[in-house]
Amino acid sequence: MDINFLYNKFLQCSSVTTDSRNCPSGSLFIALKGENFNGNTFAGKALESGCAYAIVDEATAAIPGDNRFLLVENCLKALQLLAREHRRRWGKTVIGITGTNGKTTTKELMAAVLLQRYHLLYTQGNLNNHIGVPLTLLRLKPEHELAVIEMGASHPGDIQELVEIAEPNCGLITNVGKAHLQGFGSLEGVMKTKGELYDFLRRQPDSFIFLHQDNPYLQQMAQGLKQERYGSEENLSVSGQVTGNTPYLSFCWKQPEEEKVHDVHTHLIGEYNLSNALAAVAVGCHFGVDPDAIDKALEEYIPQNNRSQLQQTADNTLIIDAYNANPTSMRASIENFYRMESEYPKMLILGDMRELGADSPTEHQAIIELLQQHGFTDVILVGEQFAHTSHTFHSYPDATTLIEILKQEKPQGKVILIKGSNGIKLSSVIEYL
Repeated sequence: MDINFLYNKFLQCSSVTTDSRNCPSGSLFIALKGENFNGNTFAGKALESGCAYAIVDEATAAIPGDNRFLLVENCLKALQLLAREHRRRWGKTVIGITGTNGKTTTKELMAAVLLQRYHLLYTQGNLNNHIGVPLTLLRLKPEHELAVIEMGASHPGDIQELVEIAEPNCGLITNVGKAHLQGFGSLEGVMKTKGELYDFLRRQPDSFIFLHQDNPYLQQMAQGLKQERYGSEENLSVSGQVTGNTPYLSFCWKQPEEEKVHDVHTHLIGEYNLSNALAAVAVGCHFGVDPDAIDKALEEYIPQNNRSQLQQTADNTLIIDAYNANPTSMRASIENFYRMESEYPKMLILGDMRELGADSPTEHQAIIELLQQHGFTDVILVGEQFAHTSHTFHSYPDATTLIEILKQEKPQGKVILIKGSNGIKLSSVIEYL
């Protein structure tokens, strides 16, 4: 089917949906397939529920003579091509963002800053894959002035696929580190895949990147690209330093041509969020957001979704970072927790780091050694990988088992770091602390 024909049908629709249970009036249904579902089966139901058209890739799903069914070779490809066409016709600046750690927080901070001046489209939640990115782009409206598109990856080639859809004009890689090693094979594999964003931008006229100057891997990867640099060094586009960690991050920043030093007090937990905040500052400054408005946006931002959240319960203070975990982010959280000022005893509840493949035993043992090095003794480990390490801490196979223990003996008067991969379900433990 011709993309122009398909795009004209899209323009006639109010929105796009891939869920037959959510069919706004006049929307376009796209029948995606997965391991356990086939959207073609629900195309008729989607039309009955209010969709104007249904894109299908199985002829048996279309009723003969009903021109509301649009038959294509592959529905996922049709979704992606539609999104690219829509992005091209919109024609304005797309900022692509990826990285091993911090990309969602950085995206949210960038959005908070840019919304001070612009009508902005940005990735909601973590809809950052081969389906989420095109669905986000298809929400672009003529009134949008900028777009921030988050891109996730767990295998080589993932970022290349996404940049070919989103066609960013500028980009930001938060960092590169050890994550999804089962899919990437090595840190070099991570660098190559994340670097696919830089590779795309090198081929685009007038493109540039926001570079975290403190990361030597990124400096190496970014050669040959026009750069706006941020970090702890002086005389960068934006320079900044941590000024407080109690436990919320406070920092100062300045631009080289200005004498004024800005002091910002955030609701973010952890010194490791400095680079995420400075990235948002750098983006805001480049796009002409008033510096005082940048400060206001960062100070008012409240993290969500178990990402570096502080929660006070009747018994304890919780630092919740249970959305994901890899060796890089786990080490950063533990180091920050060690340095964090606290009048109360510190306790850690740590869950397995998943998708590390053959490196998993070594990486989990390295975390044990870091805990021992810093003298932590009040530690609970959850998951099979930590269970196979050599240690003297309390260890439980899963969150359910730990909950039964906590029901009998709840910690009292402690500051507790909760960190682990989402699949370990440490978020389910929170209500028992």
